[in-house]
Amino acid sequence: MDISGKVALITGSSKRIGRETAVELARRGANVAIHYRSDEAGARETQRLAIEAGGKAEVFHAELTNASDVEAMFVDLEKKLGGLDILVNNASVFDQAVLEESTPELWDAQMNSNARAPFFIAQRAAPLLNRRGHGKIVNLVDVAGEIVWPGYFAYSVSKAALIAINRGLAKALAPTIQVNGIAPGPVLFPEYYSADQKHLAVERTLLKRAGSARDIVNAVVFLIENDYITGEVIHVDGGRHLM
Repeated sequence: MDISGKVALITGSSKRIGRETAVELARRGANVAIHYRSDEAGARETQRLAIEAGGKAEVFHAELTNASDVEAMFVDLEKKLGGLDILVNNASVFDQAVLEESTPELWDAQMNSNARAPFFIAQRAAPLLNRRGHGKIVNLVDVAGEIVWPGYFAYSVSKAALIAINRGLAKALAPTIQVNGIAPGPVLFPEYYSADQKHLAVERTLLKRAGSARDIVNAVVFLIENDYITGEVIHVDGGRHLM
């Protein structure tokens, strides 16, 4: 797929990896739909950077766990951008809790944001992608969904569910739409991470260094441009999944 001229929706693109992805796709000539939940100022900054990079950019607000919000976003997107070629399911929540601390409320919040929302967003996007005669969906998963981090129990399970969703969507939406996942490693740390936590995360990689948002964005571009990969999860984690 040639990214130039395509319409791409990136959820959670008001900051971090979502912002970097939106700006890079705009730089390559895409018309980007910038989604945010609460950070409108951040989304507007992403829009400014995307336009400055040479693309067209529109901002859309939605609580992705709310079905009516998602529907309104897609109706508005189609009205403003005319359709959809690329979906990047980037938005997620990342809450720490061991087994004993995991509550039903925490469990539901992780599952709803990290698994349920990407599934129903892909379901809603599929007719638009099919209408183009092609489509790419990229899901941001996590190695935690494969090895399970005891300190992030519910989060890990939600990402395991997303990995299963990734595979299921690849089967359900073939051959028109390709669906793949990316599992980032220590790239952009949570703001609350201490120096010791960052050091430990890096030490758990084979490469013994942190990655960058650019590493993830490069993988997103690769999956969009490659037309013969589907159902895969690419680890961009410095070998973390092997440790």
